[in-house]
Amino acid sequence: MVEQSPVTGVPVLEMSGIRKVFPGVVALDGVDLRLQPGEVHALMGENGAGKSTLIKVLTGVYDIDGGQIRLAGQDVHFSGPLPAQQAGISTVYQEVNLCANLSVAENILLGREPRQFGRIRWGQTRRRARELLQRLDLDLDVSAPLGAYSLAIQQMVAIARAVDIDAKVLILDEPTSSLDASEVAQLFAVIRRLKAQGVAIVFVSHFLDQVYEIADRMTVLRNGRLVGEYRTAELPQMELVAKMIGKDLATLEDLEQQPRETTARIERGEALVQAEDLGRKGGIEPFGLSIHPGEIVGLAGLLGSGRTELARLLFGADRADEGRLKVDGKAVTLRSPRAAMNRGIAFSSENRRTEGIVGDLSVRENIILALQASRGWMRPISRRRADELVGKYVKALDIRPADPDRRVRDLSGGNQQKVLLARWLITEPRLFIVDEPTRGIDVGAKAEIQRLVAELADGGMAVLFVSAELEEVLRLSHKIEILRDRRLVEELENTEAVDADRIMQTIAGGQSPS
Repeated sequence: MVEQSPVTGVPVLEMSGIRKVFPGVVALDGVDLRLQPGEVHALMGENGAGKSTLIKVLTGVYDIDGGQIRLAGQDVHFSGPLPAQQAGISTVYQEVNLCANLSVAENILLGREPRQFGRIRWGQTRRRARELLQRLDLDLDVSAPLGAYSLAIQQMVAIARAVDIDAKVLILDEPTSSLDASEVAQLFAVIRRLKAQGVAIVFVSHFLDQVYEIADRMTVLRNGRLVGEYRTAELPQMELVAKMIGKDLATLEDLEQQPRETTARIERGEALVQAEDLGRKGGIEPFGLSIHPGEIVGLAGLLGSGRTELARLLFGADRADEGRLKVDGKAVTLRSPRAAMNRGIAFSSENRRTEGIVGDLSVRENIILALQASRGWMRPISRRRADELVGKYVKALDIRPADPDRRVRDLSGGNQQKVLLARWLITEPRLFIVDEPTRGIDVGAKAEIQRLVAELADGGMAVLFVSAELEEVLRLSHKIEILRDRRLVEELENTEAVDADRIMQTIAGGQSPS
């Protein structure tokens, strides 16, 4: 039986019995969603649960194969995103889809600029943009290029653009995935302001603590079906996770207890990779670091602390201009990523959409991409060999759907991440650098990837694990490197004495407890 929380008042939006079928796949099967004016409603579920499909059905990207949508008490059917927006439904996606080279005002009113005799009235455009930002309690120079502002501010400019059409419903799809704690607080202040103005907000996020901080109610999906609708305050986090992934609480609690098994001390012989005063001006200050076979080294630090810059130096994606790098005890110069790959180093980027997957290519083509590049394009991998390798990793990583001919862009975020990991694992690296491999994916896929990282290290692979989530770093790492202001400031053996507070004090520049 589907569980529902009591609702008072008339919903601004009701989706009832929504069904959506793709060839061979029932993506949504009888899903309901109710939104009240002036509430934040979290849409929860694993990657592939149907969240994105439900949003696309609501905004007219997809036609529905069954069910009903009512907005403000009226039956509606949108032929595309523009009619949905004109009716008062706006969406702000994880990747801000604005023009960094244009001004803030131009971005907010692009295509809707006040005009007279066919010419844009720039003064009025800037005034209107300032009014919209003031509605969100933001004071920005609207004539400045959008690119001059942080990603958090760009998100809020996207929201200002969305509410300019007198939004009744605002959908925020993973709006905090690239924001630090202070930027999240700033965004939440804007969300609360819009809520007070009566806007119904759909909040999609994999950060459970944030969901519990900002959401009034939540709807949970699993495998395209509705699990239930709940008041956030009445559903404990562990019960939510159990409902999302379909496992009982005892299983999940056992999963939570597993972490530190991977942090047992390892026997360290000669370092596989060793950096000696390696650095790059404008990127990261000179640092020393050693990584041994079978060792997971965690990188901890705030956004902008230098984690990715350090990883890129070790992969040859950026060139060091001081210090030296040793592989197997011998000094090497990595002039390119291909040179690093030839040394057995692989790098899975944090930005899977722009530096990772190739959306228009198939799962098969994406997985063999790095192996083919390392062989050279004059030595193509045979279709038979490609099918054999791809089949092995699709099964090992449980990539869904298990169709190698499926376009990667049609997969959920968690499965896209698995495809990216498979691409590098197929090259059989000795050092695997994984930068934010679990960002923006659901708890089930996150647990699978964490388990995979631990298994790789158990098999003798060295892993450099980069994550903004301290608990994740603590869970997996044998030792932890802490960065602050693009400088490696401390190395900690991951013993029972080390906890998130200890790391946060170091990140914040305070004294670490002895």
